[in-house]
Amino acid sequence: MHHVNHQDVPPKPASPPAAGRPRVPAPAAEPVLHPRMEPADAAHSGRGNGRTLWIAVFVVVLLAVVGSLVWLALWLNSNQEPGASGSGAAGVLETTVAPPATALPLPREGVAPADFALGDCFKDFDPEALASTVVACDTGHSAQLVALFRYPEGDSYPGAEALKAKALEACQAARLGPAANDYDLNYERSFPSTTSWESGDRRVDCYVTAPGGNVINASVLP
Repeated sequence: MHHVNHQDVPPKPASPPAAGRPRVPAPAAEPVLHPRMEPADAAHSGRGNGRTLWIAVFVVVLLAVVGSLVWLALWLNSNQEPGASGSGAAGVLETTVAPPATALPLPREGVAPADFALGDCFKDFDPEALASTVVACDTGHSAQLVALFRYPEGDSYPGAEALKAKALEACQAARLGPAANDYDLNYERSFPSTTSWESGDRRVDCYVTAPGGNVINASVLP
């Protein structure tokens, strides 16, 4: 069973800033000696000493570059946030409808909340009911599921306040199409109780609802 209710106007999500990749300095090029160039004799050994000094400097620079790369790799690894690898451990937000391969016949009565799909439209919607009637969105309905968030299966119950906040985030992320401007709509949030969480319910939902009843005759999603 889900609990519910709230109104909010979702702001447009901000785009994250792009980060530049660090550039690695190229090693210095080795000089090319003329094939006729003879090594200096003992009285003029300064040229040989200069070459030895250059090699020493090159080795020091090379070691500094390698050390910098190792430090950069360790720093990036130590600053990586848990779950940043894209494992999905933080949950999944859905705001875009993915139509099934085979459309189910409508209307469908007695559909449990756990079986609601993003984009479903509901006749005589009651968010606290154990089952609802899903209808075609071009027929009269009073609510539509416009966004949802799924917690990972292994998560422990986060508490009602955290669930309310997550449902609000889902509503703020919802993307509505032009048809939404033709109706007087409210956002309504629904989230698991401790009992439904223990039975496997891991979803928070965001609906748009019409206070006037089954007056919506189109999908309000893009």
